[in-house]
Amino acid sequence: MDRHSKICIIGAGMVGATSAFAIATHRIASELVIIDVNKEKAEGEAMDINHGLITMGSMNIHSGEYSDVKDSDIIVVAAGLGRKPGETRLDLAAKNIGIAKDIAQNIMKFYNGGVILVVSNPVDILTYVILKETGLPANKVFGSGTVLDSARFRYMLSVKMGADIRNIHGFMAGEHGESQFAVWSSVHVSAMAMDSYCAKRGIVIDKDELVQDIVSSGAQVIKRKGVTNFAIAAIVAELCATIMGDRGSIFNVTSLLDNYYGISDVCISVPCILGKGGVKEHIAYDFNEDEMVRLKASARSIRNFMDDLKI
Repeated sequence: MDRHSKICIIGAGMVGATSAFAIATHRIASELVIIDVNKEKAEGEAMDINHGLITMGSMNIHSGEYSDVKDSDIIVVAAGLGRKPGETRLDLAAKNIGIAKDIAQNIMKFYNGGVILVVSNPVDILTYVILKETGLPANKVFGSGTVLDSARFRYMLSVKMGADIRNIHGFMAGEHGESQFAVWSSVHVSAMAMDSYCAKRGIVIDKDELVQDIVSSGAQVIKRKGVTNFAIAAIVAELCATIMGDRGSIFNVTSLLDNYYGISDVCISVPCILGKGGVKEHIAYDFNEDEMVRLKASARSIRNFMDDLKI
């Protein structure tokens, strides 16, 4: 790190704390601030990570207040109520919208630059709420979206195919929730179309079953351990590293769409180029006819839900 760089994480729950640890292990920023209404919890998480710095390298990791968002490169929003067993992400919306508005207002009291990465669920709705509440340019506020779902997709495909996950490419799009869908036209194994690869190796994949496993996987983890935190923390760290390094990597983050194949005024996940200023560009992916129908249906589902909540 050749200059001072700063990441603030708002929310010291399991996701926020694990994200802080993941960011620290990769030394993505020279300063890492953990902010929470429970100040002692934030202090404890910072202390615990600091005690392992001997394995990571020099960083300034501490708890803080909203005033610490000043001069941040990235502000990660990981605060809010977690999903309980049997609860959908959308069930959380009404409860977490008030929290998101409060966070946005407090951020803007001290904000002077940087991007806002929303992780709290339901991420598509809260990204929209925080964008509108802050009044920032649309590229500056985005959410983790279906990046985690896409990672689960590639993992499950790697298991089914017995292939290295690094050779498998493909993504999930739409809502980070029940109406998301697999973009099967995007799936390649080391540059070979998935259907061709599977046919040559005698592999049969039940596509509908696999997608259902992905959609329900978060709930399955929560049922067993009460929270999902490790995978999303790894994703947060990777997104932060992409922004800090201005890599121009492509991720399916959720952000405000403006006439993306006719879709506007809703935050859902499509392929985006990410870099220093946030979302640099929405890529007009060549969705096939079925995928386009699913994308528009997912956008309508989120928009209708927000209309019911008068957002």
